[in-house]
Amino acid sequence: MHVPDVSVVVIAYNDAERLPTAVRSVLEQTLHGVEVVIVDDRSKDDTFEVARALAAAHPDRVRAFQLPRNSGGCGAPRNHGVRQATGTYVMFLDSDDELEPNACRNMLDAAESTGADLVSGLCVRVHLDSRNRKTTEWYPWLYARTRTIESITELSDLLVFDTLSTNKCYRRAFLLEQGLEFPVGIHYEDLLFSAQAYVAARRITLIPNHVYYWNVQEGAAAKSISNRRHEIANFAHRMEIHRRVDALLESRGYEELKYRKDIKFLKHDLVLHLRDLPLLGDDYRREFAELANGYLAEIDPRAYEEVQRMHAVCAYLLSKEDWPNLLPATDALTNAGRLTSPLAERDGRIYWCAEHLDTEQGRAILDVSSSQYDSRPLASLALGNRLTSYEARDGVVRLAGRVVNPLGRIAPGARLSAVLEFSARRSVGGRTARVPVGTLRHAGDRIEWEGEVDVARAVRPLGVIDAVWDVRLILTVDGRRLRTRVSVGGTAIDEADGLRIRPRLTTLVSDRFVPEVTRKGNLSYVLAAEGRAAVRTTALIEGAMQGQAARLTKTGLRRLLKARKDLDSGETKLRIYDRVYRRLPIRKGLVVFESHLGKQYSDSPRAIYEEMRRQGVPFEGVWSYAGAEPTGFPEDATLVKRWSRPYLRALAQAEFWIDNQGFPLRLTKRPGTTYIQTWHGTALKRMGFDEPHTKARGQAAQASFQQALDRFDHFLIRGEHDRRTLGRAFRLRDEVLLPVGYPRNDGLSAARRAETATGRRERGPLAAELGIDPDKRVLLYAPTFRSAPGGKVRAFRAPFDIEEFADRFGDTHTLLIRTHYLNSVSLPPSVRGRVVDVSHHHDVAPLLALADGLITDYSSVMFDYGLLDRPMVFFTYDYEEYAKENRGTYFDLKEHAPGPVVTTQDELFSVVADLHNEADIKYATARRRFNEDFSEYDRGDAARRVVAMFFTRSGK
Repeated sequence: MHVPDVSVVVIAYNDAERLPTAVRSVLEQTLHGVEVVIVDDRSKDDTFEVARALAAAHPDRVRAFQLPRNSGGCGAPRNHGVRQATGTYVMFLDSDDELEPNACRNMLDAAESTGADLVSGLCVRVHLDSRNRKTTEWYPWLYARTRTIESITELSDLLVFDTLSTNKCYRRAFLLEQGLEFPVGIHYEDLLFSAQAYVAARRITLIPNHVYYWNVQEGAAAKSISNRRHEIANFAHRMEIHRRVDALLESRGYEELKYRKDIKFLKHDLVLHLRDLPLLGDDYRREFAELANGYLAEIDPRAYEEVQRMHAVCAYLLSKEDWPNLLPATDALTNAGRLTSPLAERDGRIYWCAEHLDTEQGRAILDVSSSQYDSRPLASLALGNRLTSYEARDGVVRLAGRVVNPLGRIAPGARLSAVLEFSARRSVGGRTARVPVGTLRHAGDRIEWEGEVDVARAVRPLGVIDAVWDVRLILTVDGRRLRTRVSVGGTAIDEADGLRIRPRLTTLVSDRFVPEVTRKGNLSYVLAAEGRAAVRTTALIEGAMQGQAARLTKTGLRRLLKARKDLDSGETKLRIYDRVYRRLPIRKGLVVFESHLGKQYSDSPRAIYEEMRRQGVPFEGVWSYAGAEPTGFPEDATLVKRWSRPYLRALAQAEFWIDNQGFPLRLTKRPGTTYIQTWHGTALKRMGFDEPHTKARGQAAQASFQQALDRFDHFLIRGEHDRRTLGRAFRLRDEVLLPVGYPRNDGLSAARRAETATGRRERGPLAAELGIDPDKRVLLYAPTFRSAPGGKVRAFRAPFDIEEFADRFGDTHTLLIRTHYLNSVSLPPSVRGRVVDVSHHHDVAPLLALADGLITDYSSVMFDYGLLDRPMVFFTYDYEEYAKENRGTYFDLKEHAPGPVVTTQDELFSVVADLHNEADIKYATARRRFNEDFSEYDRGDAARRVVAMFFTRSGK
């Protein structure tokens, strides 16, 4: 008898409708040596009959079994399936999910070629409730490339994050030899089984292929285990599983794995349950605290330092069972960025609350100074606003609530006014209703309000599209508008408190406004039918909805919605660009500028623009901007929002494009348009077609990328290194490369010449603007971009202790911190005056000119700063990861660095303490050689040369 390569165990319970789809995804695998083992957990519907029919239809490939009694979980049927399996390898599939068509083949090839006991691939969550079946990859950074590890200790994140059992293929002999089984009678069995398998496996291989489609349906009538978090037994099971996993890790001496798992528990597992606490009763909270705190007592205290501040704050307040401070904190956790506590200030530090500050741990965890709640503009803070009472009667709703007044920043004498706003989430020509609040008073750390709304008069929904309405309080303080969502908290709201309403189209569909608490705990209203609509028969309602008038109304609305969506879609804009705008005549003298994808007025495009203005060149300057409102852009230019129609029209008619990164890749440049690409930095890290990511893309994607690069008519370079790296990486013709240097660096060259000639360093007006003491040295810390796992943008976290830096050097130095334009940073109030965040400054060149020394890592600012011949320090704490595991580098920084390369905080501080000698005098020769190697064309006249070449010739 032929032994199957892979046995796929498909478990099912009361899922007769979806089971055939799951089984079909196995039968249609491109690997043919696959058998299906269906195990029914004693369903009450026709699931087992469907399973037997599938087995009868495919007798050589499908077998069906049924447990004698329902087990209530996934463990027992999976264990039974393993016992019945005959394949060399085993995989698991739930009846409501599907396998990717090549999953078994890819898993088998990896297992056979590497000898792995366990192979794991990418799981994809398919959101069935979303309009376009949105998909998200499950921890994709773990699967960026194929790799094999000999022990789970080599990749702790695998055990910590990917706890699924279903995106994996197991050698069946391995499962049997190790006696690996799922726990029975307890939920979250995957966590324990996966941990046991990871720990026992002699070799594990990860592949970057999609293997499993996890179908997620939030609106399902029968909630999954993970969606029944309001049941205390659910949390009890989670705690028990975690204890068993901890015991396993401790028995193996895997302390680091346990520590990493503690971090994940604080920022994920616990958070899932904390978010529901404000909506649950006192009895549940007491039991929850008892279960959680027994486990939190065993958490490594260091874990609190590795999670987001609110995660740590919530866990700590839970351990103290401080409900008055914890519940607002969980609201802030659910609604990211919302400030729900009035805060407390002690000795220059800002804390979440005034309690628990008598211990070092309490002060450390509750310290929220880095969020700068005390210094950020009040309008930028999402202030918490919680209901204190709710009453609905005779069509009128009466609400009262309290808005947080952090640190008393809203003064008692401030001019206050407020309106309640009701707005539809989806609307076609809808009207937002705003009703003034009757009572508003300053109450110390809160602003209290009361209002009433005659809903039938104030709110007139359409009745078909605008089914859900959100409630906000807009508070105006001394002319500044603060928008707040109204959080329900513990205030009782009964759906029976529905309000009569008259939609503008028809009352057949809805005639009531029913209050509802959203998933994030905020107050909303949903249109529903009652009253006259309820007494009509169902047939009458259905008949009316199918009638000619209703059909015409719905058809018209659908067309209007689709037209609006289509008009704003990228594809429509591209069609308009190609078919309309590109047929318009090119406008002589129209120049479109863009820097860093519209995020800044900076860099070489700025230098060229300002040189053209200085020389009085006649031209029409257009600058693109990204975001809601442009700030920092020149007043004498036309501003267009990136990807707007005016932006596309300007690009289509422009005589010149000038930018430093890349106009949208799919926009075709007209033959009559000249594209001057200034680029944004000399390359240390690999770029373009030299990047592993680009090489891994398909031929079509590579061809599209090359087509976008071929739009460049001129590409500025600052040295032959750029020709060898950027020129080759972007596959640019040699005649495209323009060896004139970077216009953005003209000012740096001029500053160096002036300093050499006079022997003095002029700091200029920027130093006064930043409030820098003229007697202090200025150091600029400018690290390169760093992303979170999966490539997501994240807030920057300094790799050294900023407060300790300020304490050690603050009397003699001012530290400027400028993050990459995609990152952001928050500084604690304690370092004010000694450390300054200058990330909001568009242009880095004036900051470089101001700095007496540069601290960086791999940022291309090293090449610019080198022109000043001032000391540089390279803090490369993650060098091996960046240089080897990231996308690679063109040269070894350690060999070419024109300054000391350090990897620890102690080394960094030691160099800073002796900066004049260690980084300045000692590396003077290295700096000169560095400039010769990378910046030979930066002579200080790049902007003038570009303007002379393209804009001051006859006819330009």
